[in-house]
Amino acid sequence: MRFLPLANVQIICRPLPGMYNMITILGPTATGKTRLAAQLAALIDGEIISADSRQVYKGMDIGTGKDLDDYLVNGKPVPYHLVDIVDPGYEYNVFEFLRDFTTAFNSVRKNDKIPVLCGGTGLYLDAVLRGYQMNEVPKNKSLREHLDKFSHEELIKKLKQYGELHNTTDITDRNRTIRAIEIREYEKSNPEKIVGLPNTESVNFGIRFERAVIRERITARLKTRLKEGMVDEVQRLLKSGLTPDQLSFYGLEYRYVTQFVTGEISYDEMFRLLNTAIHQFAKRQMTWFRRMEKKGVKIHWIDGQLNDEEKTAVILNELK
Repeated sequence: MRFLPLANVQIICRPLPGMYNMITILGPTATGKTRLAAQLAALIDGEIISADSRQVYKGMDIGTGKDLDDYLVNGKPVPYHLVDIVDPGYEYNVFEFLRDFTTAFNSVRKNDKIPVLCGGTGLYLDAVLRGYQMNEVPKNKSLREHLDKFSHEELIKKLKQYGELHNTTDITDRNRTIRAIEIREYEKSNPEKIVGLPNTESVNFGIRFERAVIRERITARLKTRLKEGMVDEVQRLLKSGLTPDQLSFYGLEYRYVTQFVTGEISYDEMFRLLNTAIHQFAKRQMTWFRRMEKKGVKIHWIDGQLNDEEKTAVILNELK
């Protein structure tokens, strides 16, 4: 079991200064967000609310990078929310995330703790930090039957006609693209239902590495996860009844490892394609965060090369 190098953990920063009632830790994949958030939460008597679109799934641990040991600080667990809350096979969405975030946020505040929002799913972070108005969109069987006649390329073209994409991953998978069109069509013909988001005023910190460094970290982490049994995890999920198409919905790792397990590609090809795809994904994450900044979300960027205690000191200094 791995513990963080924090001696004599004590509460040193409560309550938050000024108007703030939440801290957000964000950044692209492989930047150590969870570890830093846990260390911070232990110091300020906080609880973590995950903003990760895949870590909500039970039993999908290695491929989603849960790293649950990171929630242990000096052997003591840091409370966390929105991890392992739905079964594989279910298609969790941003509306449900906002609902569950609201419940978790209110619970943390009711317990007189500080919420620490942590994750890398840009859509989820943006939805909270900019207060999205979201629709709970039901499935439209007739529309889906109509859309099923089109190629994926035609569906992508149709989706882009609605304007800026809510989520760039909506075009990476046919089923996701159809669902995105279904949502846009619903928005056109139905008044918006405003999710009762709590009044959040967050001070936001991002972890940033130079591109060459993040590429090295991604490759190293991928090798580690494969050694830890990511292939075995995919095989177990397939044996549990999930189809290859369903697994592809859950992200790059499951998509490419499933292709290897089912014999579509070799192990070396799987590693090469997956490694490249994760690098591209990290780049898209940073693009999303920059777009959030342009739309008014203030992010204090922290040099990823600092050690955990130095990063924490940067945050605590900003909170004075």
